[in-house]
Amino acid sequence: MTDIIEITAPIEQEGTKAVVRNWLKQIGDRVREGDALVELETDKVTQEIAAPCDGVLSEISMSDGDDAEPGAVLGRMRVGASDARTETSAVLPQAQSASSTTTASTSTYYSPAVRKAAEEHGIDPASLKGSGKGGRVTRADMDHALEAGRPSPSAPLSPPMVAEQPFPTVQTGSKSRTVPHSAMRLSIARHMALSLTTAPQVTAVFEADFTAIMRHRERHKDRLKAEGVNLSYTAYFVAASVAAMKLVPEVNSQWHDDGLEIFEDINIGIGIALGDKGLVAPVMPQAQTLSLETIAARLQDLTTRARSNAIKADELKGGTFTISNHGVSGSLLASPIIINQPQSAILGIGKLEKRVVVREVDGTDTIQIRPMAYVSLTIDHRSLDGHQTNTWLNEFVRVLQSWPE
Repeated sequence: MTDIIEITAPIEQEGTKAVVRNWLKQIGDRVREGDALVELETDKVTQEIAAPCDGVLSEISMSDGDDAEPGAVLGRMRVGASDARTETSAVLPQAQSASSTTTASTSTYYSPAVRKAAEEHGIDPASLKGSGKGGRVTRADMDHALEAGRPSPSAPLSPPMVAEQPFPTVQTGSKSRTVPHSAMRLSIARHMALSLTTAPQVTAVFEADFTAIMRHRERHKDRLKAEGVNLSYTAYFVAASVAAMKLVPEVNSQWHDDGLEIFEDINIGIGIALGDKGLVAPVMPQAQTLSLETIAARLQDLTTRARSNAIKADELKGGTFTISNHGVSGSLLASPIIINQPQSAILGIGKLEKRVVVREVDGTDTIQIRPMAYVSLTIDHRSLDGHQTNTWLNEFVRVLQSWPE
């Protein structure tokens, strides 16, 4: 008798759901252990699920757009099947029977995730125009229908993504198009809404003179470039953040109802934009132990792999503080930069530009042109107060402006 092996979603995920995005093999295909079978997309990364053994793909249990909970069965394989096409008769799971409590029609196949959404949201998938292959209704279609204001009597989102009384559809009289949300975009939306409803957030803004770090960078960047390392300004921001944490360790914390947890390790997440796809914040652990050169090398590695979709899920976990260098795309100031929960603060760096400033030289005010940028710290006001926020920013700016050559 041929053994059947289940293909399952990883138990360890990035704290949120994964969505089946693309099957790389078809039923009946012979595969070898380690061959990529299917792609799963979480809110942060896309990962390939490999074949657990040599054999034949005999069943696909979840289709494109279906939610894959940790440990969920994605499909099954036959071990030792001699003929890839004749020994595999399993097909996609059948629709539920007429006795099911779901509102979905049983005359058409709907995936388990769609049937679950039908039960939770009270939406009949037969009433929707599917975006999947061959017009198939996907879980994403069900989610879009819910967010468009269809009834959801039994399972409101937490935090709610729509008001109790749905907003009316905008009537412009002009043509429009709908772009389905990716799993990453939906997760970012929920996470941002959760952050704002969880923590009272306050932003303080300082101005930093980059003259000192620019001089240091000019002096050392060629040497590091010869070693294959780009000495970016962000490396200085990480190092200055570490210095400021030593003065105000409460910034490197997490709020709990029974106390403030202050972390010894400073694990800094670096916000990296992925174009229209969204953004990720891979974490640089124990930044307090690293030299400027090591920080620069690790930043380069994280950035390169993030933009090539090669960041591992574990590298997105464990952050205690986040830096958003939003100025690289041109903004002078962003407020608030929403805190990456459950952290207590996030640093924002605005666009670097030359500005006219007043500097005192030998007791006389002088007008000078300096490379300046706004820097902001958004805090969870439950964890921190204005005095601590300003003390942290003062130290951060002081370190940047007094950087030795």
